[in-house]
Amino acid sequence: MKLILAVVGRLRPCYRLAADEYLERIRRFWPLEEREVREAGRVGNEIAQRRAEGALLREAVPTGATIVALDLGGTPWSSEGLARRVSHWRDTGRTVGLLIGGAVGLEPALLTDAEERWSLGPLTLPHELARVVVLEQLYRAGTILAGLPYHKGRS
Repeated sequence: MKLILAVVGRLRPCYRLAADEYLERIRRFWPLEEREVREAGRVGNEIAQRRAEGALLREAVPTGATIVALDLGGTPWSSEGLARRVSHWRDTGRTVGLLIGGAVGLEPALLTDAEERWSLGPLTLPHELARVVVLEQLYRAGTILAGLPYHKGRS
């Protein structure tokens, strides 16, 4: 299994430090590649922006990959639920593309085409912070699957 985190935009330094910390930790469990695509802020309106960014995100993930869209309207997963999904993805051996949109969200066609839609909950998060949360949760999933003490479940 290979994970690709395809995202719109670059991280500001404070978020970059946190993301790099989790990227280093995650790579102890499985390969993860971060692919940033440029924001399409000057293409007209939000529909055109989502379409342009969607095309770039599609190019960032290989054909045949399992697509997981990060979306407020998706299904919230517990840390244990994410660990089960990661275990399944690992067992299939397919590349998994996790997609995070920019300030205007993901193109509706990407959401339709995604095999899964993952919500980080009802809060609206800046896409930079959402990226750090996704990375932390992927690391936590690795520790759950490896039986390491980082994860402390509910009693």
